[in-house]
Amino acid sequence: MINAPKGTKDLLPEESYKWQYVEDIARKTAGLFGANEIRTPTFEHTEVFSRGVGEGTDIVNKEMYTFLDKGGRSITLKPEGTAGVARAFNENGLFNSALPQKLFYITQCFRYERPQAGRLREFHQFGIEFIGSKTADIDAEAIVLAHTFFSALSVTGLTLYINSIGCKNCRGAYEKALKEYLRENIKNLCPLCETRFEKNPLRILDCKNEQCKKITANAPQILDYICDDCKEHFETLKRLLDVAKVPYKINPFIVRGLDYYTKTVFEFVSDNVGAQGTICGGGRYDGLVEQLGGASTPGIGFAMGIERLMLLLNNLNVQIPNNNRIKLYIAPFGDENAYNVAFNIAMALRQKGVVTEIDHMNRGIKAQFKYADKIGAEYVLVLGGNEIDSGVAKIKRMIDGEEITLSLNEVVNYFN
Repeated sequence: MINAPKGTKDLLPEESYKWQYVEDIARKTAGLFGANEIRTPTFEHTEVFSRGVGEGTDIVNKEMYTFLDKGGRSITLKPEGTAGVARAFNENGLFNSALPQKLFYITQCFRYERPQAGRLREFHQFGIEFIGSKTADIDAEAIVLAHTFFSALSVTGLTLYINSIGCKNCRGAYEKALKEYLRENIKNLCPLCETRFEKNPLRILDCKNEQCKKITANAPQILDYICDDCKEHFETLKRLLDVAKVPYKINPFIVRGLDYYTKTVFEFVSDNVGAQGTICGGGRYDGLVEQLGGASTPGIGFAMGIERLMLLLNNLNVQIPNNNRIKLYIAPFGDENAYNVAFNIAMALRQKGVVTEIDHMNRGIKAQFKYADKIGAEYVLVLGGNEIDSGVAKIKRMIDGEEITLSLNEVVNYFN
C-alpha cells in the first residue's frame, strides 16, 4: 500500500465540511472589509522568496521546497502567501488600480519542517494583504478583520500581542544596542542564533530556545529606540484598537520571522494548541513591493494556518454545522418504474437546492434504511409498487420515526 508523503494529510469527507464552513466565514469576513480574493501560483521563481522573505530567515535557509525545472530554472513551492501577492501586484499593474488594494487568499503552502500537531509540510493559509496605504488606521483594520473572523467562529481565549519594530531609519540604532547587549553572551546562544547575530539579530528575540529566552529577557526594548514617526504610528494603532474595543497587550519581543516586516507586527496567541500557540501573525511590510521590483509601496497583512485553526476549534469544542447534510434519501424498490419515479423526484429536489440521495447499490429496503442512517439523512421516502400505483407515499423523519403521508406530487413542494 502506498501512503501519503510524510507531513501531508488527506482531508476526508467527515472533516471537509468543517473546512468549507471556516473558509466561507473567511471569505465573508474579508468581504465585509472590502477585500477581494487573489489566487497566485503554487510555485514561484525562487528569488520571489529569497528576495522577499529574506536570505537570513529559517524559511529560506532550511524550509523551502526548491528544485530546478526542466529548463534549469530554480523554482520553489510557495512557503507563504505574501511575497507571491506582492509579485502579482507588480506584474499585473495593480498599483494602477484604486489604492489601497485589499486582497485575501486561501492557499496551499509548503515548508520542510518537523511535522507536529497543526503543523504539516503541506498546509493551508488564510491571509489578507492591504497594499497601498501607509497609515496606521489600515493596520488597525487588518487586526480588527482577524478579530472579527475569530469572533464569527466563536473562538475564545485568544490574546492579541502588538509591537512596533521601527523602520529602516531607526532600526539600525536598536540593532546596534541589541548586539552590544548580546555580544558578551554570544557563546551561550544556540547555534542558530549565533549565526543570526551578524545577519539578523532581531530574530534572536524570537528564538524559542529556553537558554536564548533567558539571555534576551533583559535585552534593550525596541520601543525605546523607534523614531517619532514610528511612535506616532504605534500610538495611532493603539488608539484605534481601543476605539474598536479590541483588547491587546504590548509585547516588545515580537519581531516575526520574515525580513520584510516594518513598524507594526502582531500575533493572536492561544493556550489551547500546545507550546507554540500563535494562531495568526502579521505586520507591515513597507519595503517588500519595492524589493520585488516595484515602486515604493506600503502594505500590511496577516496569515493564519488553517490546520492550526481547526485544531484550536476542536480543542475549544466549537460545533460546526454540516450544511452538506442529506435532507432526503429516496428508497426505491421493486420494478424499474419505481426507480424512474425516484430519480425524477431526486432531480426536481436538487434543482430546488435540496440535498437528496438515492439508492445506487440495489439494496433491499432494510439495508437502505441502514444506509440512510449512516449518511445522516433527515428523511427517508420509500417508493415501491404500491406507492406508485396509489400516488401516495410516506416520508419517515429519522430522528424520531414520525411519518408524514404525502401524494407523490406534493413531495417536491414539501421540502424547501
